[in-house]
Amino acid sequence: MFQGSMVAVATPMQKGNAPETPLDKESLAALVEFHIENKTDAIVAVGTTGESATLNNEEHCEVIRQVVEFVNGRIPVIAGTGANSTTEAIHLTGCAKDAGADACLLVTPYYNKPTQEGLYLHYKAVAEAVNIPQILYNVPGRTACDMLPETIGRLSAVDNIIGVKEATADLARIETIRTLCGDDFMLVSGDDATTKEFLLRGGDGVISVTANVAPRAMHELCEFARIGDREAATKIDDTLTGLHENLFIESNPIPAKWALHKMGLIQAGIRLPLTWMTEGSEDILTRAMKQAHVI
Repeated sequence: MFQGSMVAVATPMQKGNAPETPLDKESLAALVEFHIENKTDAIVAVGTTGESATLNNEEHCEVIRQVVEFVNGRIPVIAGTGANSTTEAIHLTGCAKDAGADACLLVTPYYNKPTQEGLYLHYKAVAEAVNIPQILYNVPGRTACDMLPETIGRLSAVDNIIGVKEATADLARIETIRTLCGDDFMLVSGDDATTKEFLLRGGDGVISVTANVAPRAMHELCEFARIGDREAATKIDDTLTGLHENLFIESNPIPAKWALHKMGLIQAGIRLPLTWMTEGSEDILTRAMKQAHVI
């Protein structure tokens, strides 16, 4: 069910840059249609790119419900429900199940730097509390916490923990995790720049920022890489290298939201402490968008 190009979708907001910039339900519905029309394989709602850190719990659950409603069963919906509080992660995961999400994506607890045993017990507690497929998410560059392959291996024995999103860009981990977890455990890239190689080495897909802006190209890249067609995958990936890099020219999702606004898909809205992209970055990202043939 979960493979290929899975977009970490941005959460549209009304024009503004305030602590409580209002959400934009209409644009969210349009974004969902944009992704379905362009062959995105699954939508990840309220992840990092969806500004999970600036939404309160009620809004977080409401955006998940809206995405499930708009998708209406046409492609899978994965809900971002991780937190650095185990209790909060259980609550959000329960909301996602109640909303009808197909799975949940849970980032490692950030800031408080749990031990490997703490990570194991945290994820085990969430999985036992809420019976929904769950995907681990390891992104030490954001969380200051690296979940080691051995811990992932232990967690793979929990029935409803079905995979991991690895955003370390360490391709050597693919074989290690596959050996520890088995062929049925889903391995998903969280790093667009290395996705092609990740899939050519046996990964199942990517949860992508680039797919916000170039969904069809990311879908096709994943299709070719998953069947081992390096030449075709490389041809597409070469057009996307600018996006892979420059969608992070400022903190994600600042550049992604600016690009989507330039494409006419969302309003210029973002919540503090994030700010709208600076003028100095605009030309760089515009060139990357032209290289990817999205403008």
